[in-house]
Amino acid sequence: MRVGVLTGGGDCPGLNAVIRAVVRKGVQEYDYDFIGFRDGWRGPLEGVTVPLSIPAVRGILPRGGTILGSSRTNPLKAEHGVRRIRDNLDRHGVDALVTIGGEDTLGVAATLSEEYGIHCVGVPKTIDNDLSATDYTFGFDTAVNIATEAIDRLHTTAESHMRVLVVEVMGRHAGWIALHSGLAGGANVILVPEQRFDVDRVCAWVASRFRASYAPIVVVAEGAMPAQGEMVLKDGSQDSFGHVRLSGVGEWLAKEIERRTGKEARTTVLGHVQRGGTPSAFDRWLATRFGLHAIDAVHDGDFGKMVALNGTDIVRVPIAEATARLKTVDPALYAEAEVFFG
Repeated sequence: MRVGVLTGGGDCPGLNAVIRAVVRKGVQEYDYDFIGFRDGWRGPLEGVTVPLSIPAVRGILPRGGTILGSSRTNPLKAEHGVRRIRDNLDRHGVDALVTIGGEDTLGVAATLSEEYGIHCVGVPKTIDNDLSATDYTFGFDTAVNIATEAIDRLHTTAESHMRVLVVEVMGRHAGWIALHSGLAGGANVILVPEQRFDVDRVCAWVASRFRASYAPIVVVAEGAMPAQGEMVLKDGSQDSFGHVRLSGVGEWLAKEIERRTGKEARTTVLGHVQRGGTPSAFDRWLATRFGLHAIDAVHDGDFGKMVALNGTDIVRVPIAEATARLKTVDPALYAEAEVFFG
């Protein structure tokens, strides 16, 4: 059997660990051949490949990013996209695809598997941790650690100047990174997309912090929205999956806080630094286990499934189920963090 591997969507720490595990076990235990498709779904769409072998995956476990490259290509919107993918898979003798990605990449895999019979096994990847049917996605832990370290560092400069520091983190429409890093980093306000925020209440928390002779740290998810108004965006451009580019709420909020409280406020947008660099030990462990179980699913012919973490067990769930809805922050979890606001 020849197995194709692709990594799609935003890059993420731990992608290389999955590739390594898939290839190592697939070659050693099942005697499979492997081929890598470049740049997400663009690879099978355009037939762009790279060879994958055990020597090719040596030394990549601690590396961030992906040796296969990634993109936000949506083959379902390309002219004759499904036919082109099928033709390229046939041309390269590919019997199955291991698709590593988030809701968009796996959404395409679900469609190709269910509607067109293309053999796909999914692996959940996203720093946003917003895929349902899995307790955690790899990449999330690394992103939280990076954001937490940044918040720790910002506390000292905020105290030195007695100013408000607003930290904008990623997460799109889910507040997992904001909640985890904000709580771990001792933020005084955490704002998530799941609950619209009142700017006056935020300013009251900020003022309370200053009265205690401390400088406040406000952590805001890029998709958080004020109670009055719409989502703050830098521009209205969309990718091939229809997603707008998020970011801008941190800068807007800092200006509002400064205007309403008279206290100096600055913004730090962590942006893509959360995606980059060496994956954490947890993400290496989780990504490796996902890879091992993904190639087992291929061997079992259990296509249309995604490997998922359930407690400490790796299980298989339908890809369509995993991408049907976003996993968002439970109000009860957010209420736990509110104890520390102000």
